Amino acid sequence: MLIEKLAAGVVQVQTPLGPRYVMPSFSQRVYLLWMFRHFPILPHAVLSRWQQRMIDRMCSEQSFASIAYTDALDEAPVIGTVERRPPIPAEPLPPRRPVSREDSLPAGVRQQL
Repeated sequence: MLIEKLAAGVVQVQTPLGPRYVMPSFSQRVYLLWMFRHFPILPHAVLSRWQQRMIDRMCSEQSFASIAYTDALDEAPVIGTVERRPPIPAEPLPPRRPVSREDSLPAGVRQQL
């Protein structure tokens, strides 16, 4: 299986539109096999900047191929999967209410007041 991945492996990239596949070069496949040695799926955010740029470059240099439309990719072994999800916009937090002096005292002291 390792030899098959080294010879003709592809990288699956999870996008909001569904899974897409890219065919890395031989040297990229060697590095990707090392990168995915412990985990079959890695979120894009946990990759180093260099790894993120490599994945982004691979995706931009090649047009994504959907496995449903490409017969050649049906038999290709998947080296690993990168999850590329759009960033979730942060919702503003509600304004904090000021802490009253009484709320900041321990319960035993509050009862004495």
